[in-house]
Amino acid sequence: MAAPSPVLPQDTRNDFSGRRDRHFRVYVSVVSVLGLCALPLSLLSLRPSTVLGLEPAFWALCALLVLTEVRPIFTAGARDANGLQLSTSFVFALLLRYGLPIAIVVQALATLVADVSRRKAPWRTAFNVGQYSLSWSAAAAVMHLLGHDADTAAPQDFLSGDLFSALIGGLTYFVVNQLLVGVAVSLKSGQPVLRLLRDDLAYESATNGALLALSPLIAILVERGPLLLPLLIPPMLAVYKVASVALEREQQAQTDALTGLPNRTLLRARTADSLVESGEQGIALLLLDLDRFKEVNDTLGHHVGDCFLQVIAKRLSAAVRPSDTVVRLGGDEFAVLLPATGAAGAEETARRLLEAVCAPVVLEGLQVDVDVSIGIAVAPQHGTQLDVLLQHADVAMYLAKETGSGIEQYDVSRDRNSTSRLVMLGELRRALAEGELEVHYQPQATLSSGSVTGVEALVRWRHPERGLVPPDDFVPLAESSGLIEDLTRHVLGVALEQVAVWRAQGLPLKVAVNVSIRDLSGTALVESVRSALSRHGLAADCLVLEVTEGSLFAESHRTATTLRQLDELGVALALDDFGTGWSSLGHLRRLPVQELKVDRTFVQRMRADARDGSIVRSVVDLGVGLGMRVVAEGVEDEATWQMLQEMGCDEAQGWLLSRAEPAEVLTPWLLARQEQASLRR
Repeated sequence: MAAPSPVLPQDTRNDFSGRRDRHFRVYVSVVSVLGLCALPLSLLSLRPSTVLGLEPAFWALCALLVLTEVRPIFTAGARDANGLQLSTSFVFALLLRYGLPIAIVVQALATLVADVSRRKAPWRTAFNVGQYSLSWSAAAAVMHLLGHDADTAAPQDFLSGDLFSALIGGLTYFVVNQLLVGVAVSLKSGQPVLRLLRDDLAYESATNGALLALSPLIAILVERGPLLLPLLIPPMLAVYKVASVALEREQQAQTDALTGLPNRTLLRARTADSLVESGEQGIALLLLDLDRFKEVNDTLGHHVGDCFLQVIAKRLSAAVRPSDTVVRLGGDEFAVLLPATGAAGAEETARRLLEAVCAPVVLEGLQVDVDVSIGIAVAPQHGTQLDVLLQHADVAMYLAKETGSGIEQYDVSRDRNSTSRLVMLGELRRALAEGELEVHYQPQATLSSGSVTGVEALVRWRHPERGLVPPDDFVPLAESSGLIEDLTRHVLGVALEQVAVWRAQGLPLKVAVNVSIRDLSGTALVESVRSALSRHGLAADCLVLEVTEGSLFAESHRTATTLRQLDELGVALALDDFGTGWSSLGHLRRLPVQELKVDRTFVQRMRADARDGSIVRSVVDLGVGLGMRVVAEGVEDEATWQMLQEMGCDEAQGWLLSRAEPAEVLTPWLLARQEQASLRR
């Protein structure tokens, strides 16, 4: 797959998206109001006595209209959730036979009944009524200009001169209706109107043309009496056949031949429809790429590979809702469109798909296993056009491959092709060179005595325009760009220099520095540590390197080598945010970990939630049993401190002691704390 191309900054895309949403809401409101205004005018022009005195065939026609509106014909595999609306024939027949007021009133009632039965949003019903009223009004106006008058026209006229006005009227309805709906979809999705109309032209023109062509015949049969209405069955079946043939041809162009799933063409149409239907709920797009599938093809042959793809297609389809769309984009790449779904729902679906794909497949007596990487993009946050959503899901999918996480959601700060990201990356490089990065320190103390034993070094970016930028905003950028080694080297140097200063002041502290999987996988970390310790005349036991569980879970041969070399150097290793990741007892036993840090989310909730308290106690017992030091993060009150002390936890870190502060602010606090400790002794 080709690398994604650069895109507009996220704030610019959000501005465009917000502008489109505003235009969409205004447009829908205008169409709804204009169309709905025609209803009271039509009702005022109708006399109850006139309506009640209409022939039985009229009421039979209205009943058929409502029935076909509520229960449309669904052709096999139809992409339109509303099916084939045969009611169009009956409404046009009412327009020809009884005039515009009756036609749009009956159409509005039928639409209301159908939309309520389908539980459509009120705004959608209002828009449907509005666009139908405007479309039929345009048709009636054109026919009137051509000389048609429903009050004076005889049914047989439709077979002679008045047939021309009916033809032009039907064409006017079709064009106006398509434009009204097409503009709404375009405003919501950002796709050009002409492309949307062109994509649907074959199917819509075939079905609507056949339906509208029946209307003059229906008008004639109504005039003759209700007993002749059964004669509509053969032409209706012919319309169904025409629609089926047109749809089958379109499906062939929109379906993947191998798996029977929709292809990219149909995905584009359904994305546009879903953006309109889902409204403020938005949609989600998942991009899936099978890992190691090439090995299956190369080893077992393309025939087995094709069978495998067919199995995967069935599993994906079975793992989603009926309203979702599973698409094969080509090769071993699939996409899943989730209407009315946000980020949380998308991740839940992604986990189900991950489980479905990763289950073993037995083909021709052989067990085939592959993994899958899934990228998630959510509209409107990540774009409102299919191409943009696919591009962003692609970025997230490649990130899932690189990190081994399996599932990732698009994040502009980790998008290597984002303009705003490239700008921030350049600024971060400059910040490293010009000293804009600061190191703040948060103290750690023993729970038994309260003595401060060390600090954790936390990097901050003092941006000249944005102020103090937290690490979550730029550390992931450094990790994904390869700048993390320079950043780690800088923090190591500054932190160890400060430890040397503190030790000269009589403060025998150790310092903890966070390192990433990129640092552990590279070759520069060990030398950076050795060089910094030597430069400041410090022993290795004054340094602790903190890594996350995910980093150790993704352990490679190179990572294991780095960890072994650091252990041989005498540097301690701490497992950060323990309890939130994937560590196993096997990892803890095999790796040179000397310290467990209990994640702050468990510590902060342990007083209010017994389950979190049990988790903290289990981590403490595990650490003690393995001979490790246990540090609790996020300690903010005396009661939590006391509970941790009773559990046997070794050290604490949190706001109860101090926030993370620059060295010049923290140093007086450390000296005062040491003096208080000496007085107590």
